[in-house]
Amino acid sequence: MRFLLPLLLVLSALVTVLLPGCEPKEDIVTTDSSARLEFALDTVKFDTVFVSVGTVSKRLWVYNRNARAVRVAEISLQNRPGITYSLLVNGEVTLAARDVEIRGKDSLLVLVRATIDPTPNDLKPFLVVDDLKFRTNGNEQVVKVLSYGQNAYFHNQEEIRRNTVWKADKPHVIFDYAFVDSLVTLTIEPGARIYSHAGAALLVGGTLRCNADFRPTGELKPTDRNFVRFQADRREEFYQEIPGQWAGIWFLSSSRDNVVRFTEIKNSAFGLLVLNPKALRPFPAVTVENSVIQNISSAKQQFTNAGVSVGLDGAALLALSGNFVARNVLMANCEQSAVTGFLGSSVQLDYCTIANYTTQANRQTPSVLLAAALRINGQLQTAAPRLTVRNSIVWGSMREGEELEFVDGEQYAANISISNSVLKTKKYDNTGVLGQRKSGNILNPVEGPTYLFKSTPFRFRGKTLDYQLDTLSVAGNKAVPLPGLSTDLLNRLRNPTTPDIGAYERVNP
Repeated sequence: MRFLLPLLLVLSALVTVLLPGCEPKEDIVTTDSSARLEFALDTVKFDTVFVSVGTVSKRLWVYNRNARAVRVAEISLQNRPGITYSLLVNGEVTLAARDVEIRGKDSLLVLVRATIDPTPNDLKPFLVVDDLKFRTNGNEQVVKVLSYGQNAYFHNQEEIRRNTVWKADKPHVIFDYAFVDSLVTLTIEPGARIYSHAGAALLVGGTLRCNADFRPTGELKPTDRNFVRFQADRREEFYQEIPGQWAGIWFLSSSRDNVVRFTEIKNSAFGLLVLNPKALRPFPAVTVENSVIQNISSAKQQFTNAGVSVGLDGAALLALSGNFVARNVLMANCEQSAVTGFLGSSVQLDYCTIANYTTQANRQTPSVLLAAALRINGQLQTAAPRLTVRNSIVWGSMREGEELEFVDGEQYAANISISNSVLKTKKYDNTGVLGQRKSGNILNPVEGPTYLFKSTPFRFRGKTLDYQLDTLSVAGNKAVPLPGLSTDLLNRLRNPTTPDIGAYERVNP
C-alpha cells in the first residue's frame, strides 16, 4: 500500500504526456469558410413604430450548427438615414459587435431595437428596411430588418389651457398625462387614434367632446375608420387584448357636459372614470353613445390628491359622485366590474350590452355594482346612488351566477329601475329588493341550444369575439322602443315595434 500513491502519481504523469490535448471540440474555433450560421428568422419585423420613440426589443436567435466554435468577426447594421438601430449582444448595448464566439452546437441571442426619425411629409405609415450583417470566416450573411414608421402628435405632461382640436391626420401619443383645464374644451375628430404609454391618462377638468358631432349616414362596420380609438402604445400582436396597459380617461370634479360617441376604449385600468371624491355639486356628467369599452384591468388604484385618499378597482364605467348616461354601449371582458357607482352617483343604461367574460383573472365582483357608502380618507361616507337600466343585457362569467350587486340596496331600492332587460341574477329575482320579473325582464336564461351572443371566450374558442346577438337569442324582439333611439351601436335601424335587447340589433333575424 505504501507504493500505491507514488504509482498513481507516475501513471497520472504518463497519461498527461502521452494522450493528445483534451480541449473540447466545441471550444475549438474553426476558420473553415464553409462554417456558416443559421438564423431563426430571415426578417426581423417591427410593428408600426412612432417616430422619435424607441421600440421594444425584437429577438433573433443565431445558431452555430457546426461541431466546432465559430468567431463572428462583426455583427452590424447599416443604420440608413432616418432610422437608428441598436443591438444587445452578450449583455452589451452596441451599434456593432465584434469577435463574438459561438460554441459548437450552440446559439446566440441578438436583441434589436429601433428608433425612427420624423419625416414631415409622411402622414401614413412608411416602410423602413435595413440589413443586419454577420461576417464569419470571410462569409457575409444578412438578415433583413423591417420597420413601419409613423409620425404622431406627442402629448407629454401636456396641459391644455385653451379650446383645442385633436385632428385625425396623425396618431396622438400620450406620455404620463394630457390635462384638459377647467372651462376648456378638447374636441376629438372622427377617426382619431390615441395611443397611451404605460400608466398614462387623459385627465379632463373641463369638457371632452369625443366624436360628438359625427353623424353617420348608413350602417357602420365595427372597424369603421370614423370611430375614435383609444388604446395602449404597444403595437405588437401579443398586447392587442391585454388589460391595464394605460390608465384610462378620467373626469375630474370640475368637468362638465362631456360627450363620448362612436369611440372604442380598450386595454386600460379604467374606461371612463368620474373622480369627484369630495362630492362637489354639480356632479360631473358624461354621455356615452355608440361605443365599445373592453379589456379593463382589475388592479386597484389608490388616488391621493388635495388631501383626499381613496382606493378604487378598475371598471369600464366608474362614477364616484358622478353621472353617466350610456346608450348603445358594449362593455366587455372587464377583470372586475363593468359598471360601478358610489356616493350618490347616477347611472343610466339604455340599449347597452354588458358581456363580462373574464379569462385572464379570477373575477370577484359582479358586472354591475352600486354602493351608497365608500371610505374616503378612512372615513365612511354615504349618499344613495341611482340606477336606471332599460332594454339592456347584464351578463358575464361569474361562477356564482350573480352579475348584480346593490350593497345595502334596501336603503335605496326606490332609486333602482330595471326593465325589459336580460339579467344574470339570483339575488334579485322576483322577491327581495327588486321584483324584476314584473318589469319585463328575462332572468337567468339557460344558454343552449340557443345562445345570447354569436361568439364568446367560452363558445367557439379561437374565433373573433362577437357580442352581437345570436340568431335565436332570447334577447331578440323583447325590448320596448325608446324615444330618440331608433338605431343600434352600428347605426342600424331597430325594429320600430319590437326591437332587440342590447347594443346590437340583429340583421335579418
